[in-house]
Order: sequence, then C-alpha cells, then structure tokens
Amino acid sequence: MASNGSRNQTRSHAEDSMQSLPSFFVIGPPRTGTSWLHTVLSQAAWLSSPTKETRFFDKHFHRGLDWYRSHYRKAPADRRIGEIAPTYFASAEARERIARVVPDAKVVCTFRNPVDRVLSLYRLKRAYGLIPWDFEEAMERDPELMESSRYGSHLEAWQKTLGSQVFSTIFEDMQRDPQSYLDTLVDFVGVRRLQLAPSQAARVLASEGMTEPRSYRWTRGAAMVADWSKAHRLDTVVARAKHLGFMKLFLGGGPAFPELSSSERLKLHQRFRPEVEKLEAILNRDLSAWKHP
Repeated sequence: MASNGSRNQTRSHAEDSMQSLPSFFVIGPPRTGTSWLHTVLSQAAWLSSPTKETRFFDKHFHRGLDWYRSHYRKAPADRRIGEIAPTYFASAEARERIARVVPDAKVVCTFRNPVDRVLSLYRLKRAYGLIPWDFEEAMERDPELMESSRYGSHLEAWQKTLGSQVFSTIFEDMQRDPQSYLDTLVDFVGVRRLQLAPSQAARVLASEGMTEPRSYRWTRGAAMVADWSKAHRLDTVVARAKHLGFMKLFLGGGPAFPELSSSERLKLHQRFRPEVEKLEAILNRDLSAWKHP
C-alpha cells in the first residue's frame, strides 16, 4: 500500500506536469490576427519559444509530451502558459487531443470575413513556398483553404467537445477597438490586462503586403529545412536565422499577387455563405457583410 508521502509525491509530479502545459490556446483559424496576438500576449503570458507554432496537437503529437514541454521549459511559475496555434481550428485530431491532454484549457477563436481570410492565407502559403498553384487551382487542391473556412461546423465541434471553455470573437472587433478586444480576451483566458502602445494598436494584421517568391524552388527548400529543424528541437537555429535576416533572401521579391475579379469574389461569397449563416446562428450575430462582395 502506497504511503502518504508517495501519494503526495505522485500528485505533486502530476501537478507540475500539468503546470508545464498550456492553460489556453488561440486557435485561429489562420490569418485572423494571431501573429499580432502572439506579440501582445507574450508580454503577460508565456508562449511557446522560440517556435511560435509547435503544431504538436495536429502534426507532431507522436513526438510525445516531453518534446512539447520543451517549448515551455523556461516558463516562470507566475505566468499563464498558452499557445498561438491557428492550424488547430480545423483539426479534429487537435481538438480531441487537447480535450484529452489538457481538458480544462480555454480556447479562443477569431472569425474574419472568409473571402478576405482565405485570400490572405493563400498568399501567405504561396509566399512561403508551401504551394505552387495559382489561387483558383489552390482552392481545389489545398484542403486547408476550404477546411479552415468551415467556420460554423468546426466551431460547433469545438463547443460540443469543450463547451463554455470555447470563446468566439470577430476580427472586425479587433480592428475597430484593439484594446477592448484584448481586454475581453485576456479576462477569459486568465491573463492580466495589458495597455496597448499606440504602435501596437495600429498594427493588427501584418504581412498583407507579401508578394510571390523570387524562386518557388528555393523558398520551398528553405521552408522544408525550417520545418525539419523545428521538429528536431533546433528551433533556436531557425529563430537565429530569422533574426539575422536570412529569411529575407527567400521571401518575396517576386511580382505582386493579382487581385480577385468581382465575379471571383462573388463566387467565393456564395461558396462560403452556408458556413457564415451557420456561424451567425451560433453566435447570434448579424454577419451580412460577409455574404456579399
């Protein structure tokens, strides 16, 4: 029979293990201001470092919890731990694993006009050499573009899994009043309130000015090396390369992305409309502006 000391030691170890895991996740979907939130929240919470997105719960789960905890090994005891993880939103595996591993975690979603968001996501992926296609072909061949746009369906699934631990916000609210948006978010996840500097309040969404890469092959190769390095705990190498400006050698430099025509925008609005209406019903909020060009 285990002694009280052994039981207390086991309980203490379990508590320490849970403390080294996130108590909240900001799950996007992608291109909804998550980079801005990472910069801001890092002032009061402890986020994964030096990699911003570990992709543990959707891509690297097989590497185990020790691998995941290594991204938070320097977290002080007096700070909430969190992860900015926009790829988790559309992942059923991530949802189920989070519910199993950190069942008390808070989850934050931010929704943006789906046409603007999917175009922004396409441009980001193209700029980083992740996809080789033009926009029309990418919409048919890259599952993430459509899957991450299924706002109502995925939000409903998250709510069924984690209930009131899921908090939904709107990107336009972030743009219109960043301070109020941030106050509401940090209150929900249990992080102290932050006063935004004027420069932070004015810069909600960065990197919208990205262009095509100079060379898709070189940019793609650099992205693959970076992903391999992160997976093998060489995050500091990638972070150092970014700090020294090496990524600028591979990003951008090509022609500007073409704008969508009115007819193309109309088709996208019609394509996304069912999910927007489903989201409207869940949030009890009028999103008419997202239904028409």
